[in-house]
Amino acid sequence: MFRLLLPSIAVLLIVCSNRHSAVIAASGFAIVGYVVTDWLIPRVGPSFVKIGLYGKDQSKPGKPVIPESVGAVSATVYLLVMFFCIPFMFYKYMVTTTPGGGIRGVSIEESAGSAGSLFPHGKLSEYLSSILCLESTALLGIADDLFDLRWRHKFFLPAIGAIPLLIVYYVDFGATHVLVPTFLQGWLQMTNIDLGWFYYAYMVSMTIFCPNSINILAGINGLEVGQSIILGVLALTNDALYLSVGPQASRESHRFSAVVILPFLGVSAALWKWNRWPSRVFVGDTYCYFAGMVFAVVGILGHFSKTMLLLFVPQILNFVYSCPQLFNLVPCPRHRLPKFNDADWLLYPSRANLKDEPPKKIFTPVLKVLDKLRLIDVEYEGDKIISCTNMTLINLTLVWFGPMREDKLCNLLLVLQLMIGLIAIVLRHTLGALLFGHDNLWVIV
Repeated sequence: MFRLLLPSIAVLLIVCSNRHSAVIAASGFAIVGYVVTDWLIPRVGPSFVKIGLYGKDQSKPGKPVIPESVGAVSATVYLLVMFFCIPFMFYKYMVTTTPGGGIRGVSIEESAGSAGSLFPHGKLSEYLSSILCLESTALLGIADDLFDLRWRHKFFLPAIGAIPLLIVYYVDFGATHVLVPTFLQGWLQMTNIDLGWFYYAYMVSMTIFCPNSINILAGINGLEVGQSIILGVLALTNDALYLSVGPQASRESHRFSAVVILPFLGVSAALWKWNRWPSRVFVGDTYCYFAGMVFAVVGILGHFSKTMLLLFVPQILNFVYSCPQLFNLVPCPRHRLPKFNDADWLLYPSRANLKDEPPKKIFTPVLKVLDKLRLIDVEYEGDKIISCTNMTLINLTLVWFGPMREDKLCNLLLVLQLMIGLIAIVLRHTLGALLFGHDNLWVIV
């Protein structure tokens, strides 16, 4: 009965949306994405193992072999769903009558008496460029999973996939200015500053950071998909605020954001069902890159990229915290996963061996300070540092709260992600109004 209920609800939402609401249609397609992904994953998993796409779960007794790179299934289903969405997103603008010969006829919107309504080429170009960007990113992820690309080779590749996105932004919107806080406007004698091409460099950096940041904060069952779902829910919450009480000028952008995020949440929810503890599939780098690019896309084309980065505060903190190892100031092992203890099924912080490969001398005093602040756990042999915990937010959580089971550790990190995201949204619409004298939701008088 339940298997028939979800498809029935999906069809009802899609049919009822007809020409009234793209968000309702996207909700229906989100359910379609969930049902299809949930049906496909257990059926294609054995095929992944057969061709060598599998991994060993290091945090389980016996290290069982399970399918790897199954995030490619979710990404593929999402792209197909977004293709099928196109007629429903733009139905009311489509031509219903034409005399032929290449002459444009009257659209449904125009025949309903809406003067001056034309096919929304701007929005369609944004929509198609988003799909092209996400498709390129998914291919990058699949290539990484197949060939295990080195970081220095793959780090900047998402920016290449984002070229269509940035071109559409330049043509359709092109805004590169940022507002100046009210307390600086009198001193600078201006209300905004045009950053020009530096703003495009910022957006390129965002398309690089978002995919890689999710890939760095990973390694335990359900974390990659879980954090992506929470980020999607937070972004959707922000969209709902604008769609309900925001000004008319901002609603189109946030409607676009909701249309992109809803199907993503559908396919991600199905993947999380199979990836959460105890995991039966691994998502691979494909999902991490793909999910991160979804948020970069909606942040840039939804014109709330700075708000989106506020939702990524845990990922930003994890990146900054990891920098000493990422830039080889401290030895960085290939995998920094927590260490699993077979005896009690608990995870313990993994450690970097500094005895055989010591850190840079200039950074040794910093390690001692971090140890005093309980930001790492350092092991000494006499006065010499012989090991320290690997610098990831996952290991730091274990340093602070002690060993714990994998599912509890994941849930704690996801709660942290949710709480920080909610605080970020509140601060965005309160401090933002105080700093600039107004917010897109209200004005400070």
